[in-house]
Amino acid sequence: MDITLLEMNIMAISKGIEKEHTMKSLLAYAAPTIGVMVFVSIYTMVDGIFVARYVSSTALSAVNIFMPIYALIFAVALMLGTGGSAIIAKKMGENKYEEARSNFTFIVLCGGVLGLLIMSYGLLFIRPLLELIGAGASDQLFVYTYIYAKIILAMSPLIIIQAMLQTLFVTAGKPKLSLVITLIGGSANIVLDYVFIVVMKMGMVGAAIATAIGIAIPALIGIVYFLLVKKNQIRFTRPKVEWKVLLNSCINGSSEMVTNLSLSVVIIAFNLLMLKFIGVEGVAAITIMLYVMFFLTPIFMGYSVGIAPIISYNYGSQNINQLKRIFKISMLFIGVSSVIVFGFSLWLGPLLIQFMVEKGSDVYNIAIDGFRIFCIGFLFMGLNIFTSMLFTAISNGKLSAIISLLRTLVFVLIALLILPIIIGVNGIWIAIPLAEFLSIIVCAIFIIRNRKVYHYF
Repeated sequence: MDITLLEMNIMAISKGIEKEHTMKSLLAYAAPTIGVMVFVSIYTMVDGIFVARYVSSTALSAVNIFMPIYALIFAVALMLGTGGSAIIAKKMGENKYEEARSNFTFIVLCGGVLGLLIMSYGLLFIRPLLELIGAGASDQLFVYTYIYAKIILAMSPLIIIQAMLQTLFVTAGKPKLSLVITLIGGSANIVLDYVFIVVMKMGMVGAAIATAIGIAIPALIGIVYFLLVKKNQIRFTRPKVEWKVLLNSCINGSSEMVTNLSLSVVIIAFNLLMLKFIGVEGVAAITIMLYVMFFLTPIFMGYSVGIAPIISYNYGSQNINQLKRIFKISMLFIGVSSVIVFGFSLWLGPLLIQFMVEKGSDVYNIAIDGFRIFCIGFLFMGLNIFTSMLFTAISNGKLSAIISLLRTLVFVLIALLILPIIIGVNGIWIAIPLAEFLSIIVCAIFIIRNRKVYHYF
């Protein structure tokens, strides 16, 4: 297919993705995505603080009880968003812009339809679903979880579209716009948390509505943007139904879906074990730990997602020298930032826990004791996340899925099955660091074995 004048202009606009990159330019390109991830983690933690401080620790536990279902919804979005992004960016690198736009539109539509299905079945079977994941441990816990779940499930289509567009904004060469839209949605969430929970005393209903509005705003802005702005590299157009593209997107993004599905299973396992060993306070402590982890680690995911389109583009155009440079820079950045995040966690972790629950409370003491063990995992987490995203970006969803499956499910569940029996509650806290350490060995093996196939070093 000949390149039209419009496509030549689009290619000129896309210099950010195709130019020769240095450490500075890669960080500049990934910075908005890192900013998105950091801000999402901040307003998620603030959301948790409002729930814990102004509703109750049981309400905070209810949010965590529901989290496996939320992770399932988010898993669908990440699978289609990251898997589709790699396909779209690769076609851009091959100068197949019309195909890229058609694929983009079709994939987003599929995400919306899947969201509607999840919403329908989730609301229909909400009571047995919540019983299954442990919400029936107490009457109050079930009531809080039911209120929160009903409102968030109703937002499933927009949750999926919003999460997909976060990744696809980067592919479209608009990472800064993604950051701005996320800031708008997150700020609205925080303000409405205060208005609904503190001022209007709406409790769990207020928390859920504030979260729902914070999701809806960026989703709707993204839809309008890709509909109306016609000069984008990527925009909504008349889609061609290509089931192979959808299947390849699912396969290619399967590692990200595996990560979130695994998170669902692991959180359920954590919650059930904590209910057994400690009670609802233990579930609240686990919830706080996850909030702290989400706050301290977005730099890894943000950087990996941010530069994934660049890797896909250069893989599609077979620019081997550029691939090698990007890989070298990335390994250096991830290695240094992992040490910094670990050191930062030792200092900041206790302060973050204190923000969420009163110092000296049972939940605070449980969380502090666990965090001293839990934070060791930050040393290995970054490389594992980047390696998984690297194989997704170069269209090897199989290896990426294996890494994610082992890291987020297999190794964690084995540790949770064995360690608590031997050493009690500390075995629960050790599970994540041990899984990350074992995963880094697997990642090193895959990187070395495939270096002659993909030529990244």
